[in-house]
Amino acid sequence: MQPVHKKTKHRKRTRRSHHALTPAHLVSCPQCGQAKRPHCACQNCGHVNAHTRIKVGSEES
Repeated sequence: MQPVHKKTKHRKRTRRSHHALTPAHLVSCPQCGQAKRPHCACQNCGHVNAHTRIKVGSEES
């Protein structure tokens, strides 16, 4: 079954106006200065906050 009325380009584009992608927000790690996501562990050094640290090691096979 086909739609009864054609949707104009303006209505389609207005509906999709909030579908745009936004760039990831990054902050610098206070320990090593590498870019990381806020409130997440650093991929380089494992620093989370002043009291927490995660072990980051080489991949073992």
